[in-house]
Formats: sequence, C-alpha cells, structure tokens
Amino acid sequence: MTEEPVEETVRDAISAPDAEGKPRRTTRRFPLFTRDTARPEGGGRAASGDAPAPARQWPILAVLSAVALGLLLTALDVFRVGTILIGAALLAGAVMRWMLPSVGMLAVRSRFTDMLTYGVLGAAIVLLAMMAQPNPLLEIPFLDDTLHFTVR
Repeated sequence: MTEEPVEETVRDAISAPDAEGKPRRTTRRFPLFTRDTARPEGGGRAASGDAPAPARQWPILAVLSAVALGLLLTALDVFRVGTILIGAALLAGAVMRWMLPSVGMLAVRSRFTDMLTYGVLGAAIVLLAMMAQPNPLLEIPFLDDTLHFTVR
C-alpha cells in the first residue's frame, strides 16, 4: 500500500514556503525575533526609476557633499566655518526630510525620528562650533559659571 502525500489546506494568508517547502502561515502579530528590517517610510526613490543613480539619490548626495566640504575646510584649518557647514548640512537634511515626500537613502527611520536626529545633531554641531575658543561667536554666561563651579 502506497501512501499519497497529504496536501495541506491553509485558510489564512500564506507567505513563501519555508526550507522544507511547506507554506508558512502569516499573522498580523509582530515576530518575537526580527529577521528583516522594514523599508523606511520615505525610502522610495527621490526621482523616477529611469533616472541615473545620482539623480535618484540627490538629497543624500547633497548632504554628504556639504559634509565632505566641511571636513575639508576643517582639515585646511578653517575650523569654525567647516564645522558650521557640517551642522548646516545636517539641518538641511532635516528640512529635506520634512518637506520632500521621497528622499531616497536620506530616509533611514520614520520621518519624525530622522528629522529629530538630523536636527538635534546639526544644531548641536553649529552651537558648539560657534562657542569654540578662541574668540567665540556665541557666549552663554551660565556655562562659564558652571565650568568654574565644577572645576574649581
């Protein structure tokens, strides 16, 4: 007597078969262990699919180019201008993430998280560059008092 293979009947939605070839049942619950990452909210292309790669990813290329120029200026001993340019590039990335519907690879997480991350880091870099010695462009009086209180 030969046994015929029993075909599984699945009533719910199924995904691709697993390693043994059996369809897996999908649920709406989050898995206990993450095996893959979801595409970010704005992770689509910034230009049409037939455009060349640099045109599709212009937002991240603009931010990275400005950061590279800021690093070059910092290396050439124009510290304050270079670091302000780096911070301004991150702030521009936050603005682009807020205003543009699709920003390509500039979108890493959710829109809110990206804007918050780029904005806070950009503002901190700009403020620290403006407070750098010698001849700071921005002086915050209570910071000097705090430093003298903690060091002395």
